[in-house]
Amino acid sequence: MNLDATLTALAHPVRREVLAQLMHGEAPVNQLAVSRKISWPALTKHLHMLERAGLITRSRNAQQRPCRLRAEPLHELDEWMASYRQFWAESFDRLDEHLKAIQTKPKKKVRKR
Repeated sequence: MNLDATLTALAHPVRREVLAQLMHGEAPVNQLAVSRKISWPALTKHLHMLERAGLITRSRNAQQRPCRLRAEPLHELDEWMASYRQFWAESFDRLDEHLKAIQTKPKKKVRKR
């Protein structure tokens, strides 16, 4: 698992937008550039980062360079995060038990002076 590369690739909003668009199917690079209103060189740098992280693949089809989503690194990230989801679920369960215990305790009477 290359978790660092995946997290680094996901750190930029443009790269997350590209991945979201590719969830709906492959798209040529020029379509990704137009829909982002970003320069070709800037988009190319973002695509290289996604490719190095293994999140996309690019191929050549005549004049077009279609990009495809590779979700395996996202699945690996999800598995890594699962332990943290369990931690938070258990923490919230303990908090819920504590709040219920507080609510069921009899209230102390306050004396007026």
